[in-house]
Amino acid sequence: MLTNNDILKKLRVALSLHTEDIIKILALADFEISKGALGDIFRNEDQPGYMEAGDQLLRNFLNGLIIYKRGKQPNAKPQPKDDAGDVGPQRRDRPE
Repeated sequence: MLTNNDILKKLRVALSLHTEDIIKILALADFEISKGALGDIFRNEDQPGYMEAGDQLLRNFLNGLIIYKRGKQPNAKPQPKDDAGDVGPQRRDRPE
């Protein structure tokens, strides 16, 4: 199964993104990360200093990537957040 780190690594290679590009993309989604912390995410699991990428990091990267590729939408309405802080409806048909 792919981890969030694996997904970020594969997107970085597929889109030919540098560390600075990823930091800019995350900033477009109002998410700040240091160059060092990002380097820890791209380490191999067996290396010291490895850090797992959380769902919030991946979600903000994907949201920032949309803005990076097509620009901000002029009349975009922010979606309401639910009690858990997630945006939009949640699927409940998955076993927990």
